[in-house]
Amino acid sequence: MKKLWCIVFLNLYHVGYSQTSSGLKLWYDQPSGKTWENALPIGNGRLGAMVYGNVEDETIQLNEHTVWSGSPNRNDNPAALASLPEIRQLIFDGKQKDAEQLANKTIITKKSHGQMFQPVGNLLLRFEGHENFSEYYRELDLEKAVAKTTYTVDGVKYTREILASLPDRVIFMQLTASKPGSISFTASYSTLHKKASIKTTPDRELILAGTTSDHEGVEGKVNFEGITRIKTEGGTQISNDTSLTVTKANKATIYISIATNFNNYKDLSGDAAARAASYLDKVYPKSFESIQKQHQLAYQKYFNRVSFDLGTTEAANLPIDQRLQNFRNTNDPALVTLYYQYGRYLLISASQPGGQPANLQGIWNNKMRPPWDSKYTININAEMNYWPAERTNLAELHEPFLTMVKELSVTGQETAKTMYGARGWMAHHNTDIWRTTGAIDGAFWGMWTAGGGWTAQHLWEHYLYGGDKTYLASVYPVLKGAAMFYVDFLVKHPNYPWLVVNPGSSPENAPKAHAGSSLDAGTTMDNQIVFDAFSTVIRAAELLKKDASFTDTLKQMRSQLAPMHIGQHGQLQEWLDDVDDPEDHHRHVSHLYGLFPSNQISAYRTPKLFSAARTTLLQRGDVSTGWSMGWKVNWWARLQDGNHAYALIQRQLSPLGTNPGGGGTYNNLFDAHPPFQIDGNFGCTSGITEMLVQSADGAVHLLPALPDVWSAGRISGIRALGGFEVESMAWKEGQLTQVKIKSTLGGNLRLRVPNALAVREGTLKAADGSNTNPFYQLPETPAPIIAPSADLSEPNLKATLVYDLPTQAGKVYTLIAQ
Repeated sequence: MKKLWCIVFLNLYHVGYSQTSSGLKLWYDQPSGKTWENALPIGNGRLGAMVYGNVEDETIQLNEHTVWSGSPNRNDNPAALASLPEIRQLIFDGKQKDAEQLANKTIITKKSHGQMFQPVGNLLLRFEGHENFSEYYRELDLEKAVAKTTYTVDGVKYTREILASLPDRVIFMQLTASKPGSISFTASYSTLHKKASIKTTPDRELILAGTTSDHEGVEGKVNFEGITRIKTEGGTQISNDTSLTVTKANKATIYISIATNFNNYKDLSGDAAARAASYLDKVYPKSFESIQKQHQLAYQKYFNRVSFDLGTTEAANLPIDQRLQNFRNTNDPALVTLYYQYGRYLLISASQPGGQPANLQGIWNNKMRPPWDSKYTININAEMNYWPAERTNLAELHEPFLTMVKELSVTGQETAKTMYGARGWMAHHNTDIWRTTGAIDGAFWGMWTAGGGWTAQHLWEHYLYGGDKTYLASVYPVLKGAAMFYVDFLVKHPNYPWLVVNPGSSPENAPKAHAGSSLDAGTTMDNQIVFDAFSTVIRAAELLKKDASFTDTLKQMRSQLAPMHIGQHGQLQEWLDDVDDPEDHHRHVSHLYGLFPSNQISAYRTPKLFSAARTTLLQRGDVSTGWSMGWKVNWWARLQDGNHAYALIQRQLSPLGTNPGGGGTYNNLFDAHPPFQIDGNFGCTSGITEMLVQSADGAVHLLPALPDVWSAGRISGIRALGGFEVESMAWKEGQLTQVKIKSTLGGNLRLRVPNALAVREGTLKAADGSNTNPFYQLPETPAPIIAPSADLSEPNLKATLVYDLPTQAGKVYTLIAQ
């Protein structure tokens, strides 16, 4: 036994620990210049800032999570209900384009198509005489959540440190120099808002106050106020009408507070000025050192839960922009672990309990009219933002999104009733801070009714990871309402014996057979989401011992849903009819929702569907935009093909412009759609987790999709369904060496592993029969309908062993290689 433990220790040692203080930093040897995507993001869930690190003219670009155009509004189209029978008949008659044109008139909103997330402005710092500098360096330290810039002018070393404090809701920046009396600068604000003012007060406060824009007929009513104070040690401080000037200080600390009048999506009765001042008054007596200490304690409570190491090479000694340029042609495993942890850093920084969920750009945006308004696109992008939350041990940070779903379940009731004559609630493909649920952007994009069905699955996922039945009871009405909408909205297909969503859509894609329209009846993604919506409520109601008659209805209707189809090309059909084009390389592959994030397609339970999903993904190809590459990493992980998943990571970690067809990564490691969207960052972090641990298919599967290049490594802190946490896992040559798993809820732990293990305490036995753990009970996926000409091959899977280990709540179980 001593010899075995010695081997384990040596294996861990030779991995090479990259997660050191220098391993988790984005660092550069040049300023950002004027390029926003070169700047470094900080945030505390309410305030976001992009730190340029420019020397003579520094820019701190500022956002606040509730600064959105418009004001409370609805955007339902009441003409929808009367036109619904005609639209359905046109689709059933094969006239999808005609149906789309009618839907543009009667279903797509005639009001707002959604409001815009807008920037507050910029804090500008002017340092006279600093144009000739040397020894330049800037970094973002992911372990401390602090950005730092250093440089030397005339023999004096200058240091700037900036953070967005999690506990204090204020941004702090400290300026120091190696020589006393060297800190001199002028601070001013700039803003793109037309309804704004900039001034100073007699107390030497710099104030930016404004009101957000009107947009698409909705009056802008969000009032915001930003207040900057500067505390100096030595030197002098004076003000003019619109700026503050510090001269010859030894040290300066800048305090930035921003607040709005936003209370919630239907209430703007707050006092922006009073709020901003109260946040600032509370922290102004504190020193930067004490602020930083408390910030790091709050931040590291989340961040330190997970560590990840794949080893390090000489490539890690270069600045991030150079490592990005080299990644596809060099061995730089530490860049993967850095990128992984960067995704977790971004979620901690953009999404905090009580705040707004991360939008299309997280919490960072410098444009008054950002791409796609920087809203919440809920046909994939907003959900992808939260895929890492449960898996990477950031469950509390799921809360803003879960709260948004609850709010949509309120606003979406009127949409369901007014537009479709249905009970329950629904949402189309987009929403905003006002929780609008109408259909926008045109029927090709907006005639998608599954926003409620998909987002509600996040409430269920949160329960499956945490096991809090009180929480489940609190969200059950939301889950039930999402299913209730489909109870009323599904219709019988005239040509098949199935209930279908009509009108429905496979988001943003269209077959030639439908004259370029995305509309159809019974699309595969719609069927999969309805299946999940019904299955979730059936299971939740059983656990809560309620609604037996309603769940009977759901079971009967679920049995009448169209099963998945495997088409003539061996593909998983996207539409009910076999009209897929194997040369279609569209970035949306929405019908693979059943593979991930859902678990309806399995290597072990549904091998034919599994093979068809793989064929579909091969036909679509790897060329795609940033968020699509992130989703594909998760799909290839579920397909247990680690090398292909890694090839997508290589594409993702390529500079923008080097991938044919778009996608890639900016110098600050932001995901490039292009332009910047944060979803690809989160999607990739989720996908890397899925390569190492999966728990959606009836067992905790360790190393399911390990690429050859990650033959040795270790990870700790990631979570699995049913309250299991992988406290640590190490592997070498693709084989597990040691695993520690904590059971927070107890119950059977079923493990699927690549090599034989022995447990130090407890009883480990070969698995037999179904998993008895209630969190691993799976609804049976209906057998697919297969085209006669389909050529299907059996999945080629690596051999695994499956064990059962009874666990007790609160205990940690250690398993070692035999």
